[in-house]
Amino acid sequence: MLRALVEIGFIIFLFYSNLLMGEFNRSTGHDKTLAAGLYDILTPTSLGIGLIAALIGY
Repeated sequence: MLRALVEIGFIIFLFYSNLLMGEFNRSTGHDKTLAAGLYDILTPTSLGIGLIAALIGY
């Protein structure tokens, strides 16, 4: 059970890190902060997608 949680957590971490990198690649200005990027990607929809993808990946 612990192994499953660790693997699912790692997949979710990779999902969110990929989303965060995409936020900064798409931003046109250099004034975007980490907090603004996190605010844009941490939504219930992205959490649902991340959980479903993690469960499929596991």
